[in-house]
Amino acid sequence: IPSDIGLLTNLTTLILSNNGLVGSIPSEIGNLISLQTLKLDDNELDESIPSEIGSLTSLTVLRLENNNLTDSIPSSIENLTNLTDLTLSYNSLTGEIPPEIGFLENLNNLALNNNQLSGLIPDEICNQGDSTPALENNNLCPTYPVCIEEIVGNQNTEDCPVYGCTDSSACNYNPSADEDDGSCLSGAEYCNTLPVQC
Repeated sequence: IPSDIGLLTNLTTLILSNNGLVGSIPSEIGNLISLQTLKLDDNELDESIPSEIGSLTSLTVLRLENNNLTDSIPSSIENLTNLTDLTLSYNSLTGEIPPEIGFLENLNNLALNNNQLSGLIPDEICNQGDSTPALENNNLCPTYPVCIEEIVGNQNTEDCPVYGCTDSSACNYNPSADEDDGSCLSGAEYCNTLPVQC
């Protein structure tokens, strides 16, 4: 995609799906401030989603699925509050789902499935508009927000931390835990109520 595409500032619709496009999405795409529909799906685009995409505040449809996009979802998506369709599935996106996703209250379709997204799902995902977002086939870790815990689908959790009490002197020490969750209990008033005594 040539960087000169940024000169088409009056463009409202850009559909380049299924064209065998390669390379990165140019940052100049952020100059297309009149865009309402941007579809670059089913190509061979790689590298990251440019943060400048957050300048496209008139966007209602953003479809980038079935490419080779990498790196994290830019937090600048918080500016895309008119989006009804955000489809980023079938890429190689990594990192955590940004909490800014919660600003997208008008979404009817949120598809982040089949990437390499990891970490905890932010509670803010419950604030966006799609009550059944597609999140399956990532590396997202429990515990999951209540609003989506039944629909999170298959996740590879082998690299997820085990949360629990990591203080070996506490009554509820969990030797399997590798990340402390602040639940450690100590002192007789706690220990006497637990099955295993200090």
